[in-house]
Amino acid sequence: MQKVIPALRITDYEKSKAFYVDGLGFKIDGEHRFEPHFPVFMTISRDGLSLYLSQHTGDCQVGGLVFLNVPDVDAFYAEITGKGIKAESPPEDFEGKMRDFRVVDPDGNKLDIFTSLNS
Repeated sequence: MQKVIPALRITDYEKSKAFYVDGLGFKIDGEHRFEPHFPVFMTISRDGLSLYLSQHTGDCQVGGLVFLNVPDVDAFYAEITGKGIKAESPPEDFEGKMRDFRVVDPDGNKLDIFTSLNS
């Protein structure tokens, strides 16, 4: 069970939704706006992973880094690149501890997607 939910700052709702939902396969669990056309705070999830995405300037700054532990990094890579998501490089082994690759969202937030090799 995930015990911490990272929050990432987004600036463009439509671009972020396309990246996270259409591209990475997350689903929107909830959205909150204080008024219509106000900034959004979203909860998204996929396969036991949850993220908060916020347009609120006081929540956090753009340019965050989040590590997402997935059961099969190669399958995840094939799935999302098949949907047009660009990765910085294909999955690689890192110091015999994990296999990973990185994607960057429309706001410059980095997602390091990995599978542990020691578990």
